[in-house]
Amino acid sequence: MTARRQPTSFSRRVLAVVKRIPPGQVATYGDVARLAGRPGAARAVGNVLREAREPGVPYHRVVAAKGRVGGYGGHPGLKHSLLAAEGHTLRGPRIVGFAARRWGARGAHGR
Repeated sequence: MTARRQPTSFSRRVLAVVKRIPPGQVATYGDVARLAGRPGAARAVGNVLREAREPGVPYHRVVAAKGRVGGYGGHPGLKHSLLAAEGHTLRGPRIVGFAARRWGARGAHGR
């Protein structure tokens, strides 16, 4: 069994940003990276979310660029279900009307 690593200041900032994403909205990994103070660290955000297990964090609200839903730790069906329960319509791997539901984009109220 692998020992859990202590959270870094970046991972704490990532989780704080993700907790602020309101129901019915989504943010990209890049949006979260920028809002957490590390523009361009979208992959690092994905790594933080893959490892994190903090209750109450709406991990499913973080999606790939252009509204692609992604794999959700090997459970993409669960992510689709959680997003649908919050009112998102999915067509294949993408959120319909992604731009209107995107939180945290430049100039958006997610700042």
